Amino acid sequence: MALARNSATTQGDRIAWVRLSSTFLPLANPISDAKVLTGRQKPMTEIAILFAEIETADGHQGLGFSYSKRAGGPGQFAHAKEIASALIGEDPSDIARLWDKLCWAGASVGRSGLSTQAIGAFDVALWDLKAKRAGLPLAKLLGAYRDSVRCYNTSGGFLHTPLEQLLVNTSASREKGIGGIKLKVGQPDCALDIKRVEAVRKHLGDDFPLMVDANQQWDRPTAQRMCRIFEQFNLIWIEEPLDAYDNEGHAALAAQFDTPIATGEMLTSAAEVAELIRHRAADYIMPDAPRVGGITPFLKVAGLADHAGLMLAPHFAMELHVHLAAAYPREPWVEHFEWLEPLFNERLEIANGRMLVPGRPGLGVSMSDQARAWTREQTEVGVRP
Repeated sequence: MALARNSATTQGDRIAWVRLSSTFLPLANPISDAKVLTGRQKPMTEIAILFAEIETADGHQGLGFSYSKRAGGPGQFAHAKEIASALIGEDPSDIARLWDKLCWAGASVGRSGLSTQAIGAFDVALWDLKAKRAGLPLAKLLGAYRDSVRCYNTSGGFLHTPLEQLLVNTSASREKGIGGIKLKVGQPDCALDIKRVEAVRKHLGDDFPLMVDANQQWDRPTAQRMCRIFEQFNLIWIEEPLDAYDNEGHAALAAQFDTPIATGEMLTSAAEVAELIRHRAADYIMPDAPRVGGITPFLKVAGLADHAGLMLAPHFAMELHVHLAAAYPREPWVEHFEWLEPLFNERLEIANGRMLVPGRPGLGVSMSDQARAWTREQTEVGVRP
C-alpha cells in the first residue's frame, strides 16, 4: 500500500510546465562524408538540438532532446511548440499514451520524419523524469543486461580527414580505451576507399574491431563489388552500402556476404524500422531513438530486432543510447561521438573498449551553461511550480 500511496497517479501529480529550446551546436571543423563528395549535401558545420524540459506539479523534472543535421532544426522546434500544450495536466507516467496523444496532435503532417523527431524530445524527457523519480539510471529502469557497452569511434574517420591524420586519430581512440574504429567510405573513386581501409587495417592489426560506412552512396553493382573486396579486411560490419529504403538490396547483400550489413539510422518511425527487420535487410540494426520518435518507439523496434535474432548498434547520441543498448539482450555496440559533450555538464566514461553506463538517476546528464548560451529560440507552456 505504501508504494501505491507514493505513485504519481495516487498523488495526482501532473505535468505542469514544459520548456523547449532550439539550440545550435557549432562544429570545430566542417564535416564531410560520402554525401558531400557525391555533391548531395554541403559540409556540416552545426547540429540543431531540440531540448525539452518537463516539470510536474510535485517538482519532478525530466530532460530530453532530439536533433537535426544540416537542415530541419527550426522545423522540429516549430512542430514541438505547436503540440507541447497537449502535455499540460497529464500524468507523466503514462508515457506510451502521451506519445500517441502527441503523435495524433500533429498527425496531419505524418507519423514519421520531422514530426516524430519533435515528439522524441518530449518522450526522452518523460523517461528521464520517470527514472529520476525512481532513483534509477534509465538502463536499470528498463532492465539492464550489463553495466557497460562496447563502443567504437566514428568522429575521427570522416572523409575530409587526410590519411596520415586518420592513422593518428585511430591511435588516439585506442589510447582513450575505445574498442573499435569506424571509417567513412563511399567516395566516387573506390580505389581511395580501398587504400584508406587497407592502411587503417594494417595500422590497427588484424583483430582490432574495424567498421566502414558508405552513407548510402553506392548503387547495387558498386555495393556488390565493394562488399566482395572488403571481405578480406575482417570488418565488424559494412554500414549503409545502399539507399536507406532499399530493403531488398540490403537483404541480398546480407545473405551473400560473410561481413555483416548494418543499416537503419536514417529511418524515422517504428514502422519503417519494422519493415527493415521484416525484410531481413541487416545483420546489425542501427535505430536512432531521437529520429524514430524517442525511447518508446525505440523499445518497440528493439523487441522486434531481438525476436529476429539481430544485433544492435544505435546511431549517434551516445548519452542516450548507452542506456538503451545496455538493456538489449544481445551484446551491442554504441557509437562514440564526442560532438554533443559541450551540451552537458557530465561526461561518459570509457575503459577497456567499453562505455560505462552512468550510475546517476535518469539519463545522468544536465544541460550546460554553454548549451543555454547557444540557444537561439525558446518557449514555455504551463506554469512552473
